[in-house]
Amino acid sequence: MARRVTGSQSALILPSKSANSDLGGVGGGKGGVGDLNRCWETYQMPGNLESVLTIQQRIAKLAERSPDFAFTSLAHFMDIHWLEEAYRRTRKDGASGVDEMTGAEYAENLEENLQNLLNRLKSGSYVAPPVRRKHIPKGSGDETRPIGIPTFEDKIVQRAVVMLLEPIYEHDFHDGSYGFRPGRSAHRALEMVWDATMKVNGGWVLEVDIRKFFDTLDHAHLREFIQRRVRDGVLRRLIDKWLKAGVMEDGNVSFSESGTPQGGVISPLLANIYLHYVLDEWFEQEVKPRMRGKSRLIRYADDFVIVFEYKDDAERVMEVLPKRFEKYGLALHPEKTKLVDFRAPNHHERRRDKDGGSPQTFDLLGFTHFWGKTRKGKQAVTRKTSKTRISRIVRTIDHWCRRNRHRPVHEQRIKLREKVLGHYSYYGITGNIRSLGRFLNRVSRSWRRWLNRRNRVRSCGWDKFRLFLSRFPLPLPRIVHSVFGGRKIFR
Repeated sequence: MARRVTGSQSALILPSKSANSDLGGVGGGKGGVGDLNRCWETYQMPGNLESVLTIQQRIAKLAERSPDFAFTSLAHFMDIHWLEEAYRRTRKDGASGVDEMTGAEYAENLEENLQNLLNRLKSGSYVAPPVRRKHIPKGSGDETRPIGIPTFEDKIVQRAVVMLLEPIYEHDFHDGSYGFRPGRSAHRALEMVWDATMKVNGGWVLEVDIRKFFDTLDHAHLREFIQRRVRDGVLRRLIDKWLKAGVMEDGNVSFSESGTPQGGVISPLLANIYLHYVLDEWFEQEVKPRMRGKSRLIRYADDFVIVFEYKDDAERVMEVLPKRFEKYGLALHPEKTKLVDFRAPNHHERRRDKDGGSPQTFDLLGFTHFWGKTRKGKQAVTRKTSKTRISRIVRTIDHWCRRNRHRPVHEQRIKLREKVLGHYSYYGITGNIRSLGRFLNRVSRSWRRWLNRRNRVRSCGWDKFRLFLSRFPLPLPRIVHSVFGGRKIFR
């Protein structure tokens, strides 16, 4: 028997407790509704769009109050105002999909386009178009990462669905999950890694790499996971359409029974839902209580590490983790998944690894984590930009300098300044100033190299180039983020 909960807006309908309650979503310990409300208050919603925030707050309260219930009636909230807010939150300057329609073209007749979209959603005639596949560089080699680009209208629909589902799952998700969630960021995840390793004096770190996660995510398991919390037929059919939409590459459309394209608005949420049940919930409820010492899981989308106080705990989890993932159609990369002895070096002599090299390190979110010293001489976990990441970025900038070497110098400087500042805005964290300096040096060398090839006369020596940089300077390295307290600073 359904239970109706009324409020100032349209009613939400919640079913009675599921017969499969033993598989139901489990809440608890994820932060209160007040935290969720503060996240959504960051959106400056004008006029009648304030109702969107009101509805999200009510959904969040119901999700907290009934952690074992599934929502059966949500789609009716997607009215014209909801779509207008979804359009406002959708990036307008992104790449176009298979229909080649840009955000600017869609906005030329916005009101009519949104109304037509709403009619198709209500009638069930909306068809999810295939995504356009594009490959971007991955790592330092020739390997690429496939990115799926939906059409602009499809992005609006996906954003509208995310706005409905996010309040539910924000209650369910665990504190160790940081990827693509409101009020959370990669820098917050780095802060938690620092805190976890410092509390156990380094400990043992299980660095995990899921092989082609977005390509192998199993549709059947994903549908089962979603059904535990959402049983609205309209939303479930929309998600199913996106899973079956296919991928267009070189004019050919292909379909798969697994995977969700990276690049879609809905994909990060689906990935978080999948790994919430496969990994986070399993670790918090079944693994962590069996550990002899402290342990903590920190995950950003499909990138994660697990910090352990004792080696035997880490080895037990490392043995069972591949079996757990195999059960749900996932596989770990055998070479990139490793157990790292991250214990702090001895105060009198630096501890060496088994091969006699430097103390072991691990990578996460583009940073290499290692033991260093503070300004006061104390040992602390420090981060620097990983070699593969900085090589990839510099190579991209070098290609840009080559393609644009004949443009006016002041235009080149403006674009390079944007790229350098963008690098600082992410990698400018406490303790990484030297890596930023090396990055700036390599960018300067690339710029000089291609300026020297503007003509046949190689006239730009280093003395002349230093004078050139005094007139057209690039931004000096700066620390933007303090990872020791989640503060953002400028120095």
